[in-house]
Amino acid sequence: MRAEIENVVDEIKQAISLLRRHLDWDQAIRRLDWLNNKAEDPTLWNDASEAQKLMRERQQLDDGINGLRGLEQQLKDNIELIELGEEEGDADIVKDAENALKELRTEANRRQVEAMLSGEADGNDTYVEVHSGAGGTESQDWANMLLRMYTRWAERQGFKVELLEIHDGEEAGIKSATILVKGHNAYGWMKTESGVHRLVRISPYDSNARRHTSFSSIWVYPVVDDSIDIDVNESDCRIDTYRSSGAGGQHVNTTDSAVRITHIPSGIVVACQQERSQHKNRAKAWDMLRARLYEAELKKREEAANAEASSKTDIGWGHQIRSYVLQPYQLVKDLRTGVESTAPDDVLNGDLNEFMEAALAHRVNGGADAAVEDLT
Repeated sequence: MRAEIENVVDEIKQAISLLRRHLDWDQAIRRLDWLNNKAEDPTLWNDASEAQKLMRERQQLDDGINGLRGLEQQLKDNIELIELGEEEGDADIVKDAENALKELRTEANRRQVEAMLSGEADGNDTYVEVHSGAGGTESQDWANMLLRMYTRWAERQGFKVELLEIHDGEEAGIKSATILVKGHNAYGWMKTESGVHRLVRISPYDSNARRHTSFSSIWVYPVVDDSIDIDVNESDCRIDTYRSSGAGGQHVNTTDSAVRITHIPSGIVVACQQERSQHKNRAKAWDMLRARLYEAELKKREEAANAEASSKTDIGWGHQIRSYVLQPYQLVKDLRTGVESTAPDDVLNGDLNEFMEAALAHRVNGGADAAVEDLT
């Protein structure tokens, strides 16, 4: 076996070992057996909420255990194929098995990242807010590009996306928007995307074809379910209603159905205009506010647990996490991990997993931010 493939095999074995430890293999097997027996108990659904919780745990354990067994079997099978091909002098068999091992390494690395998604809210659906920065039309167009990028990414992952609120720019793009991304581990995958994103390009809105730098911010926070108690005092909130914006014609709202809630103590503002009914928009806005307050509490806990860590970061305006350069050269660089892509068009079409995986690993491992120079 070639040295390169031996290294691939070693990486896969290491990933399997880490996944086994993370899963606590023996305990996971016992727990899954218990859950399988529990699923056959006709009294289980007397408490629907508890039953759903147990069934989600059962599915997650089943996926983890069977996925790990699959990795081990594929590793064994392809090693045997290489040995057989080498014995028989069949280069095609060897090459196919080597390619399969490289793909298996990618799959093992992906599962390692998913194993990192064990935070309190990582498995939840998530809200994603996009806000344009200063700079008028240029920044608003950039905000719209980011909204499209995350929508495309979510669709690639098989997640569902709902547009909850959008404020169009005067000439092009958007001032702000909020989407709801629904899918297992949606928040866990997206939580490291909060921050400021910087675009450098020749502006299509500049008649002199000058290079412009634009900024937009992303804010990601998890949907909270009924099992998480978030107490919000209505007297601490200001509720405003206004007409929804969006497509023209029959879709323009002629009543004040959109709802904006401002939580005065924290300064958090949420808005929803998805529904034609003000009542439904109000209910959704309250859910969003509870989610934002919960995310703020999660952040406080994380900062308290890592008070001495040099990796402590402030998620907010002015704290750049990634630069996207389209002219005069093409490069996307993450300023926390140093991960780069020379295909910004692919990234802007939703090819984000490499950046997300690196940021998750960085966050879980608690390392200091990489000494990464920004792009010029």
